[in-house]
Amino acid sequence: MIALIQRVARAHVEVAGETVGAIDRGLLALAAVQPGDDEGAVQRMADKLTRYRVFADEHGKMNRSLADTGGSLLLVSQFTLAADTRAGLRPSFSSAAPPEQAERLFAALVTACRDRLSRVETGRFGADMQVSLVNDGPVTFWLEV
Repeated sequence: MIALIQRVARAHVEVAGETVGAIDRGLLALAAVQPGDDEGAVQRMADKLTRYRVFADEHGKMNRSLADTGGSLLLVSQFTLAADTRAGLRPSFSSAAPPEQAERLFAALVTACRDRLSRVETGRFGADMQVSLVNDGPVTFWLEV
């Protein structure tokens, strides 16, 4: 499982002009499921997303997590993160999980994050989404489990 996280001042996702998820201070996480992923990967990613220390403490060091700060998480499925881009000029998506597996495990990830945080918003799986954000920092990390 892969996630690209960005610390944000605010972010929202729209589908067909309708806002389906929005947060203020927190993390935007674009997540992709890979064929070998399972419930264990879901739990490890939920732990990383909620406990990864990217927020400043009282000394200005990145020592605080979403769980520590009470921040929000906007979780958006993005299978293109799993693309194989090593060869040629067109991405291959053979390294992304099939849609049925990806939807099931992404839903499990949302549930696992909601069990750990008070505010988790999402996009809409498989939809054409427009994601807007104000990156805070900018702070962006690539997570894999």
